[in-house]
Amino acid sequence: MVVLEATAGRLSDVSLELISLGKDVANSLGGPLVGVLIGASDVALTAVGCDIVDCYVDFGTIGYSSEMAVTALSARVEAIRPRLLLAPTGTLGLDLCSALSVAFDATLASYVVGLSVDAGRIQATSQLYGGKLLADCDLGDGFAIACVVPGSAVALQLGVGDVEVSNHSLDAIVGSLAIEPGIRHEPEASGVDIVAAELLVSVGRGIGASANLEVVQELADALGVPMSASRPVIDQGWLPKPHQVGKSGKKVKPKVYLSFGISGAPEHLEGMRQSEVIIACNTDPNAPIFKVAHYGTTLDLFDLVPELVELVEG
Repeated sequence: MVVLEATAGRLSDVSLELISLGKDVANSLGGPLVGVLIGASDVALTAVGCDIVDCYVDFGTIGYSSEMAVTALSARVEAIRPRLLLAPTGTLGLDLCSALSVAFDATLASYVVGLSVDAGRIQATSQLYGGKLLADCDLGDGFAIACVVPGSAVALQLGVGDVEVSNHSLDAIVGSLAIEPGIRHEPEASGVDIVAAELLVSVGRGIGASANLEVVQELADALGVPMSASRPVIDQGWLPKPHQVGKSGKKVKPKVYLSFGISGAPEHLEGMRQSEVIIACNTDPNAPIFKVAHYGTTLDLFDLVPELVELVEG
């Protein structure tokens, strides 16, 4: 069973990644793949890669409710009795998985980056200490839950196929809610959309000081692209939150990701490792970002960036 998310009429990238993982596990165990879509009503479900999709799409005037989602998912788990439930690591997934683990006394693996099946038993690989270590664990032979890190699998390429879609009413659940939702506050629009950019110029702690951002900003302006940053830059207040790339920021996958002074902490790599081409500049030859970069240099960014600006403006 896979928990699906959708925005703007399409399944999220991480949902397609989970379907890809789920299909591999389902094929190994010889069972169907069931998707559960939470809170979206305008998604085309004719080719989502699942055998069955259960939809809970009408949260009414109260908006999304964790309590309602947990109750709905619990009903499907009770009815279907899946071997494994997959959900994305994030606000929705962590919320649902912890509650379902308690409700069904199920094994829960968090921050999962890999899944396999060995002799009918599901094995999970999870990140520890922010990704500095990896741990392999056996999820047992009962119902288990895996909260998967975005970017851990190749997203399923959708094609034409048959899927059994079932819509479920939430009317009975609404009347039994113990928590009354409050006012929903949307974040202020920033005018910067780093997710949609095909080229990103990104800066990290190696920039040294907020005043030095102008050096890299000049390159971003010359290229006509937004500037993004790693978490330390945001935490220092040098750039606002909408510019942050990483686990606690935005997940991006531009055609080219150009980074300066970013060491490559797991928190940051999680948000950009699916970029088509990664070019890294860091004076530390052992910086972890070089493990994912397609091209790299240990030149000082303050020497390199002005040269790049001159070439671009040429």
